[in-house]
Amino acid sequence: MMICNVPQISLLLLLSLVPHAVSDTTAVLPCRSYCGNITIDYPFGLRSGCGHSGYRDLLYCINGMLMLHIPSGSYRVLNIDYAYRSLTLHDSSMSDCYSLALSTSATPATAATDGFIIEPWRAPYLAPAPDNVFMLLGCHADSPLFQGFPGKHLPCRNVSGMGCDEYYRCPAWQYSKFSARKGDSPYGSVNPPECCSMEFGAIRAINLTHLGCQGYSSAYSLAPLRARGPGAWSYGIRVSYSVPADHDGDCRGCQATGGVCGYDPATEADICICGSGQNSTSNCDTVSSSSSIVKWSSSLASLIGGLLIYTVVRFLCY
Repeated sequence: MMICNVPQISLLLLLSLVPHAVSDTTAVLPCRSYCGNITIDYPFGLRSGCGHSGYRDLLYCINGMLMLHIPSGSYRVLNIDYAYRSLTLHDSSMSDCYSLALSTSATPATAATDGFIIEPWRAPYLAPAPDNVFMLLGCHADSPLFQGFPGKHLPCRNVSGMGCDEYYRCPAWQYSKFSARKGDSPYGSVNPPECCSMEFGAIRAINLTHLGCQGYSSAYSLAPLRARGPGAWSYGIRVSYSVPADHDGDCRGCQATGGVCGYDPATEADICICGSGQNSTSNCDTVSSSSSIVKWSSSLASLIGGLLIYTVVRFLCY
């Protein structure tokens, strides 16, 4: 007759079944939420599949600095304002009130950026704010800015009270070989001005090479306050972003159930990332309920199997 220590065997069986009977409540979400001191939240993401597909391959965290990359170059992100849905960018090759960064030719191939150019498919979601003024510098007389059919010339004008007339007062012009020339015609086609200011929406792309310009500056308004003089302007690029209303609502539902909003890299369809390899098309409640059913079914099967083993052990031992 076989003699067994049944209580010890019973204890070991129960301990082996505990991990199967307890559901895993720890969700490991793959989307990184910060870079340096800047929070990365929907619709942006630093990894493929995170955020909205309209912002894929846009932001990169490099040595603790958040960078935005588009066809015209890379720009440092200074701030993301989720309340007003805007980003503030810095371009190291851009002119400001105290320094004119101009190339030696009309094709700024050596510059870090070529102005500000957004991919057409991304344009519905991302564009410089309407109160952001671009001041194009050193443009040739044959630039598309000053050409075109009669009556369709693009005018150089102020934006939110900021423009070239005030910009000419900056100290940078005193130390530059360029003169603060305003031009001798309304659009500068005969004797072009050294500076032409406009909003991004007027031409949809600040392409310095295509426009034949040697550099640019950009400033934005912090309404309702108006800076006194160009020396007090906020230099940089203020970009507005948006998300389709239906996607925005789906994301709030996802976040309310503990998920992270993302997209499928293969199809670019919106998904709710719920952790532990579980995704949903809407929210994490559906994933949790179905996952719980599967886990408890597995646990029940384990318990039944354990009881059968226990019965066989008792039979063999006695």
